[in-house]
Amino acid sequence: MRVAVTTFLLAMAVGIPAWGATEDESRWRDLRDSLFGDREIHEESGVVSLEAPYRAHDAAVVPITFEAAFPQSDERYVKTITLIVDENPLPMAGQFHFTEASGWAAISTRIRVNAYTHVRAVAETNDGELHMAKRYVKAAGGCSAPAGKDPEAALASLGKMKLRRSGPVLWGEPNSAQLLVSHPNHTGMQMDQVTRHYVLAYFVDSIEVRYGDQPVLAIESNFSLSENPAVRFHYVPKEPGELSVRVTDSDGDVFARAWSVPTSVAKAPGEGEASPVSPVQ
Repeated sequence: MRVAVTTFLLAMAVGIPAWGATEDESRWRDLRDSLFGDREIHEESGVVSLEAPYRAHDAAVVPITFEAAFPQSDERYVKTITLIVDENPLPMAGQFHFTEASGWAAISTRIRVNAYTHVRAVAETNDGELHMAKRYVKAAGGCSAPAGKDPEAALASLGKMKLRRSGPVLWGEPNSAQLLVSHPNHTGMQMDQVTRHYVLAYFVDSIEVRYGDQPVLAIESNFSLSENPAVRFHYVPKEPGELSVRVTDSDGDVFARAWSVPTSVAKAPGEGEASPVSPVQ
């Protein structure tokens, strides 16, 4: 699996545009047709917003935030936000599926950007309409940038997770939390600086978050998320319970962990510490 993905990505790299590519929309027209067909997309309609730096400091760790303009409710909610990086080898960086238990369809994360490109967030609301926000980002080389950790260190911490929260729990209201997953998220385009061989693609491809028995967030992604993926999201706790996370990667490994949600998070168990999480067979 990892060999096949790596071969595909190296083939794709031949067609990657120059670093100085202009704000051309031609790539988007093809992507739009393949992802959404002839469905109408309302651009900059105010339903979804997107924040991204115009010139990124580090192309391998580009901070972005996208969010709906309204909270989740029975009457109106966002079902899915699709994140697209036009000029990346795999342009669809991720799909983020929300529920009523999300409270707010809002995500902050870090992505790789391989060439000057538009980044787009396309939100689908419960009435089936599509709304898009976009930003142009000047960054290049993020998919081929060397990993921050050496391979042995990356494997030693593989699958460890942290959950960061702040302030008291707001029962029945959207609460913010940040999930951090230790994973190299290799792209298949990175070269080992010692062996001079390409490192096989190996990345997180799904993240599922639940509160109790209620699904909160489901993410389908690829190596477009940066090394050691970090995702800030919202959830609505209606009573004390557990926030659980299940992560799978492109090798089929599965990692899981849960945190209790108490009335105060000042000394919440497991807070701020990464403990080993064994693959679930």
